[in-house]
Amino acid sequence: MSDTKVVTESKSKPVKSFDVGSWLIPIIAVLVAMFIAAILIKLQGSNPITAYKSLFKTAFGSLEGIGLTLGKSTPLVLSGLAVAVGLRAGLFNIGAQGQLLSGALAAAWAGVTFDGLPGYIHIPIALIAGAFFGSIVAGISGFLKAYRGVHEVITTIMLNSIVMAIADYLASHQLREPDQFLTRTSEILPSAKMPIYSHLPLGFFIAVALALLIWWILGRTTSGFRIETVGRNRHAAWYAGISVKKTVISAMLISGAIAGLGGAVETLGITYRYAPAFNLGLGFDGITIALLGRVHPLGIIPGAILIGGMRAGAANMQFDSGVAPELVDLLMALILLLVTAPLITRFFKNNSNKSMTSGWGN
Repeated sequence: MSDTKVVTESKSKPVKSFDVGSWLIPIIAVLVAMFIAAILIKLQGSNPITAYKSLFKTAFGSLEGIGLTLGKSTPLVLSGLAVAVGLRAGLFNIGAQGQLLSGALAAAWAGVTFDGLPGYIHIPIALIAGAFFGSIVAGISGFLKAYRGVHEVITTIMLNSIVMAIADYLASHQLREPDQFLTRTSEILPSAKMPIYSHLPLGFFIAVALALLIWWILGRTTSGFRIETVGRNRHAAWYAGISVKKTVISAMLISGAIAGLGGAVETLGITYRYAPAFNLGLGFDGITIALLGRVHPLGIIPGAILIGGMRAGAANMQFDSGVAPELVDLLMALILLLVTAPLITRFFKNNSNKSMTSGWGN
């Protein structure tokens, strides 16, 4: 009875209290990264003030620019959510890229196949197809983790390569656009294209709504409580009567479905077809977004908008100030390094008292 009481009382508490110090870390990381990048811009012979002014003016200075930024941010919000859900369950889903690609390809297939459907039916079908195939890819890793003890980092990395190879093969043969030498599918039907309202993409609002839903589930539902408990301490979760195996599989299925949805939204709202070059790196960017948002569903949104704005304004920044376009990738790498540095330090500090002879399974 006492154990049940502890679990019940824990359910009524917030998932995480608001810690001002923890939220200052990503802000400081962004500022420091921009300062270091400014030094590099200066060393290139360009004016960093001009470069940053061009970057942010392009991304946020007009309704058209904001729409472009939100379009770039949409798959980042979803891939960040996918990584965050896994992390909250104690799982490092590094396979969001493969899950996103499977969702993008499935949405392209659905967008071409179901002819004659109205948009309000065709678009949901394509989105569901993308989420379904993304969840299948992640579910394989979840099953192997739960029942065979195979680490999810290994299986998700391997599945990334497998999914990329299968997607490239299908886009080059069975699903290839007729009379086209490029590796890509046919353009989706008009009924499957997601609308844009005054330069603002529908997909972004779907991503924000999903972030709110995930935040509510994790903080206010029994399922979310199970995920949080397993992520914090699997032994305590098992002792409290929570099925760790089912929770691990469920978390990976949800994570993969969100990543697949991100690929579907990218196909239906931006690229309008599947081509391997269009989706490279979006899943891996989700790791940066999740850490930048402190693995909080709502914190991921501003992080994705920031990175999306950098992506949207990179070309104009290069044109106006002569800065190399790789600078945006460097900025993201610096932000990721600075955000994760405290986590790495904490990891080694927590493990400093462990025996040097402890095994991998400990």
